[in-house]
Amino acid sequence: MDKLMDKLIAAFPQNITSSLESASKINFKTPAHEIKNLVFIGMGGSGIGAKIVSGWVQDEIKIPVQLLQDYTLPKFVDKHTLIIACSYSGNTEETLACLLLAKNQDAHIVGICSGGKLETFCNDNGFDCVVIPGGNPPRSATAFSVIHISNILVKFNLIDSKILKTLANSTQIIDDNIGLIKEEANKLAVFLKDKVAVFYSTTEYEPVLIRARQQFNENSKLLCIHHVIPEMNHNELVGWGGGNDTFATVFFDTKDMNIQNEKRFELTRDEVSKRTANVLTIDAKGKNKIERTFYLIHIVDWASLYLSTLKQVDPMDIICIDYLKSELGKL
Repeated sequence: MDKLMDKLIAAFPQNITSSLESASKINFKTPAHEIKNLVFIGMGGSGIGAKIVSGWVQDEIKIPVQLLQDYTLPKFVDKHTLIIACSYSGNTEETLACLLLAKNQDAHIVGICSGGKLETFCNDNGFDCVVIPGGNPPRSATAFSVIHISNILVKFNLIDSKILKTLANSTQIIDDNIGLIKEEANKLAVFLKDKVAVFYSTTEYEPVLIRARQQFNENSKLLCIHHVIPEMNHNELVGWGGGNDTFATVFFDTKDMNIQNEKRFELTRDEVSKRTANVLTIDAKGKNKIERTFYLIHIVDWASLYLSTLKQVDPMDIICIDYLKSELGKL
């Protein structure tokens, strides 16, 4: 097993605690204009934190929220827009391209990075920038990004500060259940070996599915599919007419669905079970959405590492991404 990735995954609860401590000392410039919409910019492991937090606050925040993962900005971005740009390296070209457009469209910008061109851009243009510990894969920095994004939203009076206390308490669910988490992770890794992974949950937990897909992509070199209930009931469910035992399907049961989605969840699992013998349910633990999210994320993080060992692949290797960036740099 890769010792560095093992260490990075194990550090998740401590990263939450240390990030909360550092976040409490940060102040931000007051926007010159009322904030009427929020736009996150972030790719891959740098952007997943924004996706997670967006899911948590959707029932509370009173302005539109959008996550951008491309080179362009929508025209609605203006002086009333808060841009939170997340790039772990600080050098993500899509994010930097969007930032130039955001500056030209008079948006209020806050950066989150470990340094690089994003930090320089913010410093040169008078924008706030939160600098987090660097030197590791972006996918290992999720705790830093979710804490600092949450803190920014609190400091800009977009959400209630109680989320910070909930985040502080959330490490207990991991500490109290680490044995079970690793047991579930090992079971999941064995289940997915030599299969095509398919992940399902309800819509509000799609960030967990995206995190799972990303972790198994990068750490385990495994292609994955994900979709959400109820939307998949209107299309993908029919695709299971061609299902077979090539697929390993994982249902994440969070025990907090509305009654109709609870019925859909059970019926969908039954229907999929008729098309493949490989169906596994992972049950979430936790008193709230944040705890359940962290619990499930910690399972998939460990499982992706365990699967890399079973497959005898290097979880740190991202040669395909490095090649792509190298070729793009020649243009």
